[in-house]
Amino acid sequence: MAINLSGLLLPITTPFTESEDIDVAGLTSNLSKWNQTGITGYVVLGSTGERVNLDEREYVQVIETARKAIPETFLFIVGAGQQSTRNTIKEIERATKAGAEAALVITPSFYRSAISQDALVTHYLTVADASSIPIILYSMPDLTGIKIEPETAARLSEHKNIIGMKDSSADVDRFAETVQSVPEDFAVLIGNGTVLCEALQAGAEGGILAVGCAAPELCIEIYRAVHAGEIDRASTLQGKLTPLALAVTKTYGIGGLKTAMDMAGYVGGAVRAPLQLPDETARGEIESLLREAVAPFSKPPFAKVSEARP
Repeated sequence: MAINLSGLLLPITTPFTESEDIDVAGLTSNLSKWNQTGITGYVVLGSTGERVNLDEREYVQVIETARKAIPETFLFIVGAGQQSTRNTIKEIERATKAGAEAALVITPSFYRSAISQDALVTHYLTVADASSIPIILYSMPDLTGIKIEPETAARLSEHKNIIGMKDSSADVDRFAETVQSVPEDFAVLIGNGTVLCEALQAGAEGGILAVGCAAPELCIEIYRAVHAGEIDRASTLQGKLTPLALAVTKTYGIGGLKTAMDMAGYVGGAVRAPLQLPDETARGEIESLLREAVAPFSKPPFAKVSEARP
């Protein structure tokens, strides 16, 4: 299968039961529903998937479960990235054996002061050399404090096994610089739903958006509107998406996203401690934002949002 990074890809959550075990049935149910929405692919066990809260057995279990539920027509990317280059390579090997078609590799960050742009280049080139599947760079400065600069992306784009980059910052100017710095066949994707419309206009090939797990149709409609040249309409839709995207990522985090998913008829489920689900006040805010965002696309069970699990 050719690696096509256009369109909307979902960095899916990992649903847990009340006892914090992996909810295999819930994961399978979510994928079955998302398969019908018009998305083009998935990222399993990225930062939204709580990878850092899973052990190695669970990591493989989630990948294998998702692989069985996702048709071959969808791109299947798996998140990876340990603190050492050596262990990152080993993790990608495990993901590959479990069915990954490409790996989204987050920057190492624990020894932050030592992670220079040159160190990132060496790290990613070594990983790409060792990997039998394509590598996608992952810049997530809100979580890691490390940013892949446009010049670094340009250097890494020269490697035949590094095919793209996910930028989850909201810095559209630097995003545009990255797009201009890399070859046309190197896909730069936006990972921040608050600037989807602007990033697409700046040259984003597509988006890997956490908010899409709860509101995929709205994200897809913004993508379609931009590509149709309907910028005013896309901007209006973005105005509905931005408050929701902010709430279920930066403000309330994964717990907020899972709450929104429960409200939208998916299985959000529990988070693993020390993460927490939002309180009732926050839930009310998320419900209001979700209703406003998905109103043009809503259908049951969202009409029964107040009955979503606590």
